[in-house]
This record gives sequence, C-alpha cells and structure tokens, in this order.
Amino acid sequence: MTTPHAPAPGSPALPLATLLADPELGLEQIAGPVDDRLIGTAGTTEVEDPAPYLIGGELLMTAGVRLPHTAEGIDAYVRGVVGAGAAALGFGVAPVYDEVPPELVRACERHALPLLRIPVATPFVAIGRSLYGAMAEARTRDLRQISRAQSGLASAAARPDAMPAVLHQLSTHLAAWTVLIDAHGRELFSAGPRPEPAVRQQLLDLAVRTMGRSRRTGAGRAQRPPTAAAEHHAGSRLTVHTLPGGDGGAGPLVVGIAAAAPPTVVHRSVTGVATVLLSLLTSPRHALGTDTAGAGALVRLMLGASPASVAPALLPADAPPGGRWVVVHGLRTGPKAGRTVPSDGDPVQLAALGTALGTSYLDLDGDALRALVPGGRGGGAGADAVLDLEEAEAEAAARLGWTLGFSAPVATVDLPVADTQAERALRRALATRAPVVHHRTEEQSVHGIVNAADATALARSRFAPLDAAASPGPAVLLETLRTWLALQGSWDQTASALQVHRNTVRHRIGRVAELLGTDLQDPDVRMELWFALRWLPGEHPAGGGRAAGGGRADGGGGADGGTDADGGRQTVTWTPGRS
Repeated sequence: MTTPHAPAPGSPALPLATLLADPELGLEQIAGPVDDRLIGTAGTTEVEDPAPYLIGGELLMTAGVRLPHTAEGIDAYVRGVVGAGAAALGFGVAPVYDEVPPELVRACERHALPLLRIPVATPFVAIGRSLYGAMAEARTRDLRQISRAQSGLASAAARPDAMPAVLHQLSTHLAAWTVLIDAHGRELFSAGPRPEPAVRQQLLDLAVRTMGRSRRTGAGRAQRPPTAAAEHHAGSRLTVHTLPGGDGGAGPLVVGIAAAAPPTVVHRSVTGVATVLLSLLTSPRHALGTDTAGAGALVRLMLGASPASVAPALLPADAPPGGRWVVVHGLRTGPKAGRTVPSDGDPVQLAALGTALGTSYLDLDGDALRALVPGGRGGGAGADAVLDLEEAEAEAAARLGWTLGFSAPVATVDLPVADTQAERALRRALATRAPVVHHRTEEQSVHGIVNAADATALARSRFAPLDAAASPGPAVLLETLRTWLALQGSWDQTASALQVHRNTVRHRIGRVAELLGTDLQDPDVRMELWFALRWLPGEHPAGGGRAAGGGRADGGGGADGGTDADGGRQTVTWTPGRS
C-alpha cells in the first residue's frame, strides 16, 4: 500500500534540489533529468502498481519489496508512475537490495523520471520530515513577504497620490513594470522600469481585448469581464487583471504587469491586494465621497436648482428612466449608542453603513442616521428577492447596532413623503424591537379603486374638527392617532414609539375621539380613520406613482384582536397589508 506524508495546508511545493542539498539525507540523483521540478509531497509505497494511489507531484519512495523482477515489468512500473504524475522516485538500498537495480536506472532514464539513491542510514521518514520542514520555512517566508507588501500597499493607498503610490509598491514587490489602463487602452499611471515599446503595446492590446469581452446582454446587463489574462513576449511575461467592482463609470479598468519571471504565490497574493485597493481608489464613491457628477449636482442645487432637476446626476448610470429612491432613517441602539460622535459622522460607521445599505449618500449625526438609497429596490425584483434583501438588511443592521426604517421607493418629487414614511417605519421598528421595518406600498388594495380627489376631500372633511384643537395641536393628535392605529391600539408601544408617557397617549386618543365625536373601540371606525389618514395631503406620492395607490404610512398592518398590553380588551383593528 501507499503511505503519503501530508504537508501543512497552503505549504508551497519545493524544488527537488532542496532535498538533494540537505547533507544529513545523503541523497544522490543517479538517473533522470536534472531540472527544477517541484515536489509537493512525499510518500512510501510497496505495492506492485502504485499509480492509482498517486495525485501528482510526489517524491515516491520504495525499498523495492514488490518491484518486478524483469526489465519489462520494471519498465511498466516506471511508466505507470510517470503517467500518474509522480515528480521523482527514491529507492532505498536496504534491506531488499544492496544497490539500485540497473534495469530501474535505465527505465527512469528512458521515461525522464528523476531517480534518487537513498542510503542505508537515511530513514524514509527523515526525508519527509526534511521536506515538510523546508516547506514550512518557505511558507513562513512567503507570509512575511506578503505581510510586508500589504503594509506597503496600505500605506501607499493612504497617500495623496494614492494610485501612483500603489502601482509603485506593486512594481517594487513584483520586480516588474505595472500600469493602470483604461477601457480605451490608455496608460493612466505606471511605475517601474519601462519595457521596450513592443512589449508595452502588446500589454495594452491584451488589456483592451480582455475588457472587450464584456458584452451587453439583451436585458441591458453587462456581463462581468474575465478577471485576468496572460501572454508572453520574448523574455517578458504579460498579465492583466480587471479591477473588481465599479460604479457605472466610463468602463472597466485594468492593471497590467510586465515581468521577467513567472508569478509566484506571493506575487499573486500581492497583486490581488493591489487590484482591490486600486478598485476602491478609482471608484467614483471612493471613501464614501462623491463623484464629479455628484459634485456638479451639489453646485447646481446650492445655486438654486430644484432637487428633481439634479437628482438624475446622483442615480447610477444604468438606472432606468424616472429613477426612484428609498429614504432610510436609523437610530444607533447597540453597545455604542450614546457616545459622542462628531456631527460630520464617524468614518468607520459611515463606511460600514454605506456598504450595508449600498449607498454613499449618508448623514450620520450622533446616534441618528438619514440616508438616500438610489435606484430603489431594483425594479423587477421578485417577492423572494425582496425578502432576501430585507433579511440581509436586518442582519446587517443588527450586526452594526442600528435600528432602521425604510420608505417605499419613490420618485424624486416624492422624497418628502418618503422621508415621513422612513421616520414612521423607524418609530415602529423601535416600538416593536425589530431591527428593520419597511414601509409597504401594496399594489392591490382598496385605495386603488377610489378616486384620489374624492378620497382627499373625504379625509380633509373627516379630520376637520381637529383643526380647532388646542395644545398639543392637530398635527400631534393626528400623528398619535396614526401610530396608535398602526400598533394595534397598544398604549405601551405607542408611548415608546412617540417617546411619551402612556397616560399622555391615552389622553390624546381620548381627545381625538371627543373632537371627532366617534367611538375608537369600534373596528369600523378604526378602519374608516385609517383609510382617511392615508389620503391626507402629503401622505401619498404625487409623482411617479398611481393616482390612487395603496400604502401604509408606518409599516404596520394586518388584523388583530384580543387583549392589549394594558390589560384591557382590545377590539379587532384593521390596517392595510401585513408587517
């Protein structure tokens, strides 16, 4: 049977010369080519045909216990071992044989398999120990080189001239010419000794061909280009690596490398880190800043343009016409809540939140957050996709210590409505201790079969008696009623959402019932008032939506009944949709 000696995971393969150079082993190569072939593992075998047990790259060691006795049999033995990918064969001259059989020497020469003579004093296990010890040392050296390179790349990325500095570090660690190439095959930045013009041109052409493989599908979605490609030119090895990510700019970018030596594991690792850093540095939203289109939009806005006219500049380049937005309100409720945070935001929190929400438009003020997510939830997403997205958002919010409220996707002109939706969704999330609450806009509801003008007139008339209310005023009474209905008539949860005492909620609801002259314990009355609240001015989108679309203002919904948190009887309530 064959007994392999397993190296540590991630250990690099070593040249056969490493073992031959160890004086304690006393190994001697007596046949086969002298080259730089690599040894990835070592194993012993005493079976007649070890080929089925090999995976390639082994130093196969045997004392010849089951070695065939004829020249034809030995030739078949060696041929099978070579076909299975063994890197070399080691033959121990004891205890079965006094010397390496000449037929084995000739077969190894014939099939180009290095043959090592293992002296009597060298146990097979000592060879494995020497090989894996050298592998561990090589792995440690590689990790140190990678660590130094990563440190240098990170420091370079923090410099004002970050992109040239990162390319310089990459060039130094690879001993190569490095270049950043745009979609048109132009050099943006480069570092290191420049190769001859023919090499540079071939590298640029390779980059253009690699980027050119990105083709638009019939649905208008761009396929991801290949991540890397390689070619040779005389003594140069040319490779290109497309930068990951991208924010819908003019086209992909590529890092090109022209080196004299083949890439090693260290080189590939360092190149991977550099491409990620360059991807971040070349992103229009680098460091959660703004791109040139966003800067132009800000200038136009400050000089008097309307939000609706500048908003298209802030939407992704591939956003459909009439792009939509989601407004997010958040409150830090995790372990870091209550800490003093600069009004311009904590960069670490901004970066984490921006990544989780998929937007760079964030306003972090202490423990409070407001954000604009361009593109809405992605038109055409199915119900399962939306649920998956919401679960991911809830998980991210909980992990980061935030409670979030999301509006429905709206057109730019309806951002004030979405702002109110997000605020109320956050209140409901806080009251129900949910990490995330989404405002819903139901496509099929009773709101879709009524005339918008008639419904608005009815709402104005129904709540007109509140206009004469003394302190705290009609707006506060309406908001209290809305929150109380959305939370199924729970005094405690309403008090928590509004951050007032439960007796204050009871007083306000009693005042509303008195002014409206109605019984709020009647489920029909509650349904009527909820419907009317939906159609008050400023409560539903005016642009980009249906003339009489359904929705709810706080993310609540469903029918419920039973006993409320106050211990009293709660009658059945109705709100459109489900939470």
